Amino acid sequence: MKHATFRQLKIFEAVARLLSFSRAAEELHLTQPAVSMQIKQLEQHAGLALFEQVGKRVHLTEAGGEVAKLALGIETRMRDCEDALAAMRGLSGGRLHLAVVSTAKYFAPRLLADFSRRHAGVTVKLTINNREQVIQQLQENRVDLAIMGRPPRSLDVVATAFARHPLGIIASPEHPLARKRRLYLKGLAGENFLIREPGSGTRVSMERVFADGGLKPVISMELASNETIKQAVMAGMGLSFLSLHTVGLELAAGKLVRLDVRGTPVKRDWYAVYRKGKRLSPLAESFCAFLASEGAMLIEDTTGVVSRT
Repeated sequence: MKHATFRQLKIFEAVARLLSFSRAAEELHLTQPAVSMQIKQLEQHAGLALFEQVGKRVHLTEAGGEVAKLALGIETRMRDCEDALAAMRGLSGGRLHLAVVSTAKYFAPRLLADFSRRHAGVTVKLTINNREQVIQQLQENRVDLAIMGRPPRSLDVVATAFARHPLGIIASPEHPLARKRRLYLKGLAGENFLIREPGSGTRVSMERVFADGGLKPVISMELASNETIKQAVMAGMGLSFLSLHTVGLELAAGKLVRLDVRGTPVKRDWYAVYRKGKRLSPLAESFCAFLASEGAMLIEDTTGVVSRT
């Protein structure tokens, strides 16, 4: 592998991450034959096949997994070097890669916009995924920071709470329970619930709330996005348990209502999370300080939901 080039490893990393030659070519702005040629040359350096195709799907071989670790390590060191050089130049021109869980997409752009205005020349990359995928990004050191609800227990991280995260049960304004007051959670046991997919932090929170009450909700539909769930609830297809940060506009417009259920809204926290032992760049440290001092207020201004501790 001593003759492998950085370009080959960069192309390999994209194919290994996406498990697709065509998608890697699109991401890197290359032709698929060019990607295939570089991977073939890298396999010649390795003396082993790095990918195998089963049906229409591409998989890493055992050797490919080892090269993937090498490629990721080199990419991480290169990014750390760029951050160190940016620090020498000052925060201007630095780069911040932030991952957020999908529920945080309703306020993350506002946070980044305000932060970027104060640091001219900063480049920000924002990725949005469900909880499990964000944890994987942290584990593989692909991001500087993540914003999520409950910090992962499976990973050694530094997690700092910076804003409150209320969750509640929402319904259509025409739902029979919409005008009821002081409902008990057990009174909703027979209602149909629309829930997020496995791996979603919102789903984990909902399951915990019902389990603490010794209840099991009736699941009528599993959906992969908050937007789809909101539309389904507005159409009268059932109730849902969602972050109130996702429904601020709909509540204000009267398109959805939050049911008055005892013990809700459930108060959780938003956290800034990074791998323990990771050397944060001055830019990432500055963003953490920005979240701690102003994050809650900006989230409240964006969503209309009180987020201050």
